[in-house]
Amino acid sequence: MADVKTTNPYNQEVLNTFYYISNETLEARIDDSHQAFLNWRETSLDRRAQLLNAAAKVLLKNKRKFAEHITQEMGKPISESVSEIEKCAWVCEFYAKRGAGFLAPKKIETDAESSCVRFDPIGAVLAVMPWNYPFWQVFRFAAPTLMAGNVGVLKHASNVLQCSQDIEDVFTAAGFPAGVFQSLVISHEQVNQVIKNPHIKAVTLTGSEKAGSAVAAAAGEHIKSSLLELGGSNAFVVLNDADIPSAAALAAKARFQNTGQSCIAAKRFIIEATVFDEFKGHFLTQVKNLNSGNPMDEDTKIGPMARVDLAEELNEQLQQAIVAGAKVELGGKHKGAQFEPTVVTNVSASMRIMQEETFGPLAPLMAVASREEALAIAADTPFGLGMTVCTQDIDFIERNIADIKDGAVFVNEMVKSDPRLPFGGTGISGYGRELAEQGIKAFVNEKTVYIKTRQHTK
Repeated sequence: MADVKTTNPYNQEVLNTFYYISNETLEARIDDSHQAFLNWRETSLDRRAQLLNAAAKVLLKNKRKFAEHITQEMGKPISESVSEIEKCAWVCEFYAKRGAGFLAPKKIETDAESSCVRFDPIGAVLAVMPWNYPFWQVFRFAAPTLMAGNVGVLKHASNVLQCSQDIEDVFTAAGFPAGVFQSLVISHEQVNQVIKNPHIKAVTLTGSEKAGSAVAAAAGEHIKSSLLELGGSNAFVVLNDADIPSAAALAAKARFQNTGQSCIAAKRFIIEATVFDEFKGHFLTQVKNLNSGNPMDEDTKIGPMARVDLAEELNEQLQQAIVAGAKVELGGKHKGAQFEPTVVTNVSASMRIMQEETFGPLAPLMAVASREEALAIAADTPFGLGMTVCTQDIDFIERNIADIKDGAVFVNEMVKSDPRLPFGGTGISGYGRELAEQGIKAFVNEKTVYIKTRQHTK
């Protein structure tokens, strides 16, 4: 089969060469998953929890090695890569502790002597995952899915295939039975082959709208459930009663973490006009202090973008905004995969950088006349992943929160994923929920059980 090379985006050095498996091997691997499921579903919840805790220990023991692989393959600053591994350990520990309670049968009072809803595993679940959080995106799927008694099959992004292998190695080292979690080196064309295989019962994808639409269509064709976490164009709204210095510091973190390559990053900054200049000044100071450089250095905050083509796409969005009248306040240059942290003002809601997802270190600041206008512009998008509002007027937010369509609203905090809270979007940001209780029940058979101890007779 064809080969795929992984490349360090910082220096463009080739890291590894991987080979797509054949269609025959792929079918055999899926069969292995199914056979593993037949045993894994009978494994006690206590034992599943023990193995998840063991996986957390493997992650923490090897976090530096795994973090370096993340940084080498997709350019994330090493300090953030280490934090990503630690978060993966957290989600394993969370479901090890809480999973059994989430999956306990729910008793319901009916005319029967006994009636309840059970949450039973369904089989093998395919995960199609992106490169931007190469460990976390997988573990937030894998931890609840395996705890529920399902097995996982991973198709990872082609530029993070060492991370993909690392993840399978974590589960192997933790003692999970063979076949319970498999990383497959397959092409985009082979994904449909996996979905149509009768042993695959569901599919989850984190990625672009185009990829999500294609995978959901394939799953629908075969009457299989799907969960999609797609792009976002999160608004970061600053009202005039906010703590402006704190809001600016939070905004810089929300936009430039992971070099801006996050679906839930703040991407549109909407500020009440009376505090716009104050916010801009503090924000520019924060961004100027972000150290760009070698992502393997501990003090680097901005690394390269993951691929050269992604930097070129972001630059195209920026240049179109400039032609339309946007003013570059800071940055604006790029070379290869390197893209300077960039701040632009004099933007309008109709510009591409306000209508599309900007996946990189670019922050447009827009002034608005009122808080009502701020919320209206924030809502003027087909995306619906998350939103931040900085304000001291909590009553105003609570009065308007029902009208906010996003899957998450964070007040005086950046939008982030947390194992304790459900995560997902609306509109073209996808559907379904990961994490929390909702995440572990995403791929289960919610089975109604109705028992009468005596048959009714006339």
